[in-house]
Amino acid sequence: MGDHESDRFLELQEEVDQLKEAVTSHAVVDQAIGMVVALGRVTPDQGWAVLKEVSQHTNIKLRQVAELILIWGRTGDMPSEIGTELEDVLDRYGPTRIPGAPAE
Repeated sequence: MGDHESDRFLELQEEVDQLKEAVTSHAVVDQAIGMVVALGRVTPDQGWAVLKEVSQHTNIKLRQVAELILIWGRTGDMPSEIGTELEDVLDRYGPTRIPGAPAE
């Protein structure tokens, strides 16, 4: 490989690494939204909005909030700051009535 080819190869390798990171990040966020939807009885769009609000209010990156929610799902451990904020935000959004479900 010439110098130009080897530079191009490194550029492409870096791009592949960034894409892998983005896909992993997307999967983590999607799973966390799924948990918020199930636990908070909100719609997927509301679940996304909940994650964004928690991220903004706690000043923690959205992906990190999503990871903390997934860890909480596995271990039951969550930083109190996130737990409190998550509860507050969910209170504003949910619970959404499931269509066809009897009124409580």
